[in-house]
Amino acid sequence: MDIADFDFALPADCIAQHPARPRDTARLLHLARFRLCDRVVRDLPELLRPGDILVANDTRVIPAQLMARRGAARVGITLDRPHPDGEWHALARNARRLHVGDELQFDGTEELTATVTQLDSAGGVALAFNLSGDAFAAALARAGALALPPYIARPHGPLPEDAADYQTIFAAHAGAVAAPTAGLHFTPELLDALRARGVQRVTLTLHVGAGTFLPVRGDDIARHRIHAERGEITAEAADAINAARASGGRVVAVGTTSVRLLETAMDADYRVRSFSGDTELFILPGYRFRAVDLLLTNFHLPRSTLFMLVCAFAGTARMGAAYAHAIKVGYRFYSYGDACLLERTDRDG
Repeated sequence: MDIADFDFALPADCIAQHPARPRDTARLLHLARFRLCDRVVRDLPELLRPGDILVANDTRVIPAQLMARRGAARVGITLDRPHPDGEWHALARNARRLHVGDELQFDGTEELTATVTQLDSAGGVALAFNLSGDAFAAALARAGALALPPYIARPHGPLPEDAADYQTIFAAHAGAVAAPTAGLHFTPELLDALRARGVQRVTLTLHVGAGTFLPVRGDDIARHRIHAERGEITAEAADAINAARASGGRVVAVGTTSVRLLETAMDADYRVRSFSGDTELFILPGYRFRAVDLLLTNFHLPRSTLFMLVCAFAGTARMGAAYAHAIKVGYRFYSYGDACLLERTDRDG
């Protein structure tokens, strides 16, 4: 398997810079087993069945982009994920300027400081902040900015509307650097329509880290490592998913983040178990899915681990044809773009 297998040309004008308004008017490409169909997200209730269960990620995006000072040196910091001990893993620009034991001050707040406790060769740092809980969240709100993906052009920083646009309707538990973007398409009206259709809904939590923006380097995919991301599935959510499947309902994952956590939490008896911890699951073609039947997701970057996941789910050749169609007819790509609904195939091609 070569990285070139997951490459495609994407015109720059296909990259969405703002979301559809209302959110559920985004286009939806339905990839069934033997056909493509152009719809809109509002059509989702028609494409699902009573008894299906929708599983969405309820992580909340935090303002994870910080500017730190160590004396006269300035270092860009992007928070990545919290450690169980309360420290944070972060990515640092100009990390060579940092040393273990350095104390950092942050633009925008006098209260918040952090001590560097660890460095790694990939530009990662571990930071012990002086604040926690609500005090940390309040300081972060003053000092931080959204870490929008680099393909969303914001030369002067995020726009005021990005604070709401880059947050899903499900957002409840703070900790994500990037939004689980498939969830951006949902509105109260769409959720009401799904409920009226008899589609159940539960949430899980996977805090999307800064590693989601990192490209696969080199041609050998097997050497690429997925950054760990912290997630949780409650016993109540796991029970609801298992009950729906036992009754013949299909599991509809909202986004690749939901897929990865559900597959991580599947046990040997094909039941989703409650889960709390990190996942580093890297899904490539050849993977046999056990937890998810349908996937609602956005259109992903070429050569990305997310495009590899959807190729594993629906077939590399089928996804290549679907993306070619989407580009031809003007679908909008990436975080603020349109969506596709994929039905699982169990063989590549």
